[in-house]
Amino acid sequence: MTDRAQNTLKMKKLPPIFLSGNGTSRYLECPIIQSPLAGISDQIFRKFVRRWAPKALLFTEMVNAKSLELGHGEDKVIELSKESGPIGVQLFDHRPCSMIDAAIKAESSGAFLVDINMGCPVKKIARKGGGSALLKEPELAQTIVKKVSKAISIPVTVKIRLGWCEATSNPIDFALGLQDAGAQLITVHGRTRRQGFSGTADWEAISKVKKSLDIPVIANGDIKNSKDAINCLEITNADGIMIGRASMGAPWIVGQIDGEIKNQKSFTTPDARMKLILSLEHLKLLVSQKGNHGLLIARKHMNWTCKGFKGASELRHKLVRARTPIEAIELIEKELLKFT
Repeated sequence: MTDRAQNTLKMKKLPPIFLSGNGTSRYLECPIIQSPLAGISDQIFRKFVRRWAPKALLFTEMVNAKSLELGHGEDKVIELSKESGPIGVQLFDHRPCSMIDAAIKAESSGAFLVDINMGCPVKKIARKGGGSALLKEPELAQTIVKKVSKAISIPVTVKIRLGWCEATSNPIDFALGLQDAGAQLITVHGRTRRQGFSGTADWEAISKVKKSLDIPVIANGDIKNSKDAINCLEITNADGIMIGRASMGAPWIVGQIDGEIKNQKSFTTPDARMKLILSLEHLKLLVSQKGNHGLLIARKHMNWTCKGFKGASELRHKLVRARTPIEAIELIEKELLKFT
């Protein structure tokens, strides 16, 4: 880390984030948040992130409020109170009643907070009025926040984008409306829905939202490492940052960034041997929980994690083609022998 970056961090000294719910106040001691990731941030993934970031706010996978109301997807939010550290539940839908019912279930399951997704760009979600579609419906968005906030005691937060498209983008007014409706924190992804994940996140636009709000603002988008995090915090003056895709295959990244922005001792990125051990542990846990289907889930994690060392490409090629868990386990164990 450069001297300039370290001086920036010393001046920044991010304080704990205070959230006041409808009767329940919460503190976020860690300013680095792990984003919910569909098909990724399950209980096992959260266990690994927690290993390096014991106090960070983590999220379950994004939950369809209507499905949860009907009794589906409960496995994503069950017994959250038994996990260590704060865990939020991010809900999506456009029907206030469904969102209320789902939020109540999330709270009863032990959620630290409920986050309402108003930024997901996925077509099948937006087409049904959820996620980023709410960016076009500010009054409905405010109604949802207001009703959910009154229905539960834990804090309600919201994740948004800069707008549906560049032509109609008005994130400041949209965010102010959510703040007035009862949102306790807003995470802003620095792109419009139309951009998806293309182009570059506009941190300057996030800065303008931050200046306009009284509640905490979390910056999100294009933060891949500690250097990005430092630059983003310097530009946005945000209260914290949210890490998303950068954690795929690198569950240590949240803890690494948190440590480095606090000027703690330098973080040692896992080497080849540790990546292999992590992949093996992840695979075994998924298989023990989900049987042979666990191998299918583990393939993507192993493909992301097993990088950056000699022979990694060949190993990944074999792992994604392994037909049984035993075959995949043997491949990793054989590779590990090279490092003993």
